[in-house]
Amino acid sequence: MVRRPVAWVVAVVLFVEAFGIAALNWFLGIVVDRQDMSLAGLDPDMMSASSKIGGVVFGLYFALCGLVALLVAIRNRPPAGFGRILLISAAVVHGLLGAFVWGLVGWTAFLFMVVVLALIVLLLMTYDSPAEPADAVPPAAPGPENGDGSKDEGGSPVTSPPAPTTP
Repeated sequence: MVRRPVAWVVAVVLFVEAFGIAALNWFLGIVVDRQDMSLAGLDPDMMSASSKIGGVVFGLYFALCGLVALLVAIRNRPPAGFGRILLISAAVVHGLLGAFVWGLVGWTAFLFMVVVLALIVLLLMTYDSPAEPADAVPPAAPGPENGDGSKDEGGSPVTSPPAPTTP
């Protein structure tokens, strides 16, 4: 019911965020390059290049996470393996970024990070596999033969065998 729309929303939000992060860091790299000022003796060209490279890498990371969410939305199956790990890491990143932006940017950026975090966690939790009902468990296979030729019914390994009787 709610799983596919949440996956679509997460995919769109992560793609928009990937583009926004890459564009913001690219813009900051251009600003540093045009300022041509040194920060504590660092080379301005190196700061500009690292800002651009960092933005592209971080943008690609969010785009890959968005691709995983898009595949979840299309297939209507839970993320597994590497995709699940990517989405969990994206949730952790949004939690950490939310903690940082509260003091640096303000409560609106914090609210955005928390909403994205909640959407990713909702995506991960709505696709959890439900517990199997007791009816779906197959019966146990018959066990080995007893000494009198009758077959053991394969009881639980925790229970003790029946007590011997005297003839």
